[in-house]
Amino acid sequence: MSPPMITRRLAIAAAALAVLLGAGPAFAAETQVAVAANFTEPAREIARAFKAATGHTATLSFGSSGQFYAQMAHGAPYDVFLSADADRPKKAEQDGLGVTGSRFTYAIGRLVLYSKTPGLVDGAGAVLSGGRFNKLSIADPMAAPYGMAAVQTMQKLGAYNAVKPKIVMGSSITQAYQFVDTGAAELGFVALAQVIATPGGSRWLVPAADHAPIDQQAILLYTGKDNVAAKAFLAFLKTPPALAIIKKYGYETR
Repeated sequence: MSPPMITRRLAIAAAALAVLLGAGPAFAAETQVAVAANFTEPAREIARAFKAATGHTATLSFGSSGQFYAQMAHGAPYDVFLSADADRPKKAEQDGLGVTGSRFTYAIGRLVLYSKTPGLVDGAGAVLSGGRFNKLSIADPMAAPYGMAAVQTMQKLGAYNAVKPKIVMGSSITQAYQFVDTGAAELGFVALAQVIATPGGSRWLVPAADHAPIDQQAILLYTGKDNVAAKAFLAFLKTPPALAIIKKYGYETR
């Protein structure tokens, strides 16, 4: 076989390999990713690292897991779903919205009782029974797993019935945090990731045993089953650079 013919075949093989991997600027694609609100900052950082590593773009939308599921059930064109729980990705798989076998836990969340006021929140959550506050923010437990974890924690402490009249409910964990940040509530149950880099105030890292595990699962949706960037993004979530970012924000990984 002549050298020109060998060179041509090598070039064709290399091009085919690049297509399979979806790598390189010539094959850059875009994916629409629905991201649970608690994962906002790490997702943004991961998306930047993903683009730098692959050339693909992950366009992120943020909100509560429950709201996203309702949107997807009505045809919202997301390719990837990063939920704040395991239940909705499982349901997506069962209902034919997600690709079977693509679901995995990308992060395990931690819940924090947080206040901007130094000394208000003690190291055991006793403030919930002390009554030294007027408003406590949580995320809607019907839509946001962190809100359900907050309710479970208060029930375990025996404080839920007393605190219930003081609860202000956010549509997502982002809004629950905003209530505390703006002073609309003196304290609130938020995701550790939201305050891990915030100095001052007072906080209680809720023991993981005080509520159901916050297993945050990802799944490839059927709308993205043929999207190279969607599959590459899910693969990237399992790489050391992405895992380092996830851990930096206080999440645990498997």
